[in-house]
Amino acid sequence: MCKVMGIVNVTPDSFSDGGKFNSPEEAVRRARNLAEEGADIIDVGGESTRPGATPISWDEEWDRIGLVVEGLCGGDNSRVEHVERVEGLGFVLSVDTYHPETAERAVKYGAKIINCVYSEPIPAMLEILERNPGVELVAPAKCLDDPGIDNRFSGRLYIDPMIGFGTTREEDLDILRSIPELAKRGRVLVGASRKRIVKRLTGEKVTGKDLAGNLTMAMWAAMNGASVVRVHDVRETVQALKVLSVLRGEAPL
Repeated sequence: MCKVMGIVNVTPDSFSDGGKFNSPEEAVRRARNLAEEGADIIDVGGESTRPGATPISWDEEWDRIGLVVEGLCGGDNSRVEHVERVEGLGFVLSVDTYHPETAERAVKYGAKIINCVYSEPIPAMLEILERNPGVELVAPAKCLDDPGIDNRFSGRLYIDPMIGFGTTREEDLDILRSIPELAKRGRVLVGASRKRIVKRLTGEKVTGKDLAGNLTMAMWAAMNGASVVRVHDVRETVQALKVLSVLRGEAPL
């Protein structure tokens, strides 16, 4: 069954939930809630990738997410004693970053997935994979034709078709329709949750009120071969995937 990646934005300016989980305690609590709702993967990010967002340095990014990563990985570092631990919930930790320095530190604490939305840092991220055999990478789909991505990494990559990154509505629709072909080339991770395309198609302008549209995007991705859907609404997505799995004969009643 398609896995669910739950989003934890430790940012003051995310288009969807900026500022809601801006402290380590709030972010870890959010991660615990998403894991209890059924998230297989928790994706922690410290920099917004919304259009017009101001880029930040890797050290500022790590200042935002470092305590969260430590808290989620259950380490004994005294700096995170005040952070509620998340133990026994069985999720995989992902770090959403294009900074190799941030990725390297997160991996040292126990992150198992690097979610990189830009192609330029991919060679440096692959070097991290070489040094850390248990780590996987989410890379933009256009990187598939990069000769640097060879068979050594084929089983450790997720392909992100990059919906909503400087694309028009028509381009986003074409990307969504391309998922079946992408899935023939590898594991596909789709992040369409609360993107502009959903608002454009539904006409809903209030963030968080377009749940039906977001679920439709996630189900489309799952039905067409996506291995992971990256979402804000974990509980509802998990429920929908369970029903879909039964209807497709992949799970018992």
